[in-house]
Amino acid sequence: MMRRFVADLHVHSLLSPCAAVEMTPRNIVQTAINCNIDIIAIADHNACDNVWATIEAAAGTGVSVLPGMEVETKEEVHLLTLFDHAEQLKSFNEYIKAHLSGRVNDESRFGAQIIVDSNDDFVGIREDMLLASLTCGIEEVTAEVVARDGICIASHVDRPVYSVLSQLGFIPEDALFAAVEVSRRTNIQAAPKLFPGIGQMPIITSSDAHYLDDFMNGPQTVFYLDQPTLVEIKQALNNKNGRKIVV
Repeated sequence: MMRRFVADLHVHSLLSPCAAVEMTPRNIVQTAINCNIDIIAIADHNACDNVWATIEAAAGTGVSVLPGMEVETKEEVHLLTLFDHAEQLKSFNEYIKAHLSGRVNDESRFGAQIIVDSNDDFVGIREDMLLASLTCGIEEVTAEVVARDGICIASHVDRPVYSVLSQLGFIPEDALFAAVEVSRRTNIQAAPKLFPGIGQMPIITSSDAHYLDDFMNGPQTVFYLDQPTLVEIKQALNNKNGRKIVV
């Protein structure tokens, strides 16, 4: 049955060194329940170790968790990558691991990169530096995502750093983007006029939450879907078969 789904497709866990330690799977899921958010995506920097725990924590709650990751390309552009199934993300993660910078994280400077289980219990620490550019570029990354039936969204294109528009000034023709994302600083309806480089691309908005307060009070995208899946969201981004973004 077609209905409205509230989605936040850009949420960081405590695996991201810039995120607060409160961003655990159970806290994220419980906050989604409290705030009536139906669909979330965990999108940590260049890693996905806490995605599986969040999917487990959400089981039976009514909150759907899409497997995801926010990658930083060699151009220092952030891209939101989303998948329908864990196996697709696991395959993509192997590709990402082969293109990490090779540097070791400086925890005192950048923060800890903490892995937990679905009960929020400590599992381990990622030692490799996740807050760094990959050795691959935008076109290559987007192609790898699409090859695994995922979608790639240009993160926070309205921000003055780490966005495709701030870094390049344009959206490359060969980049396989399904949509662009704007942050809390920009209204979706105003975005095309404020940032003409977006063109006619579909636009979503997300919290890019690094703290629970960000998640509770940040922007969300409302979709009209039959089911809370990426297959349905793909159709909504293209305004197909009655699926759509509700503005």
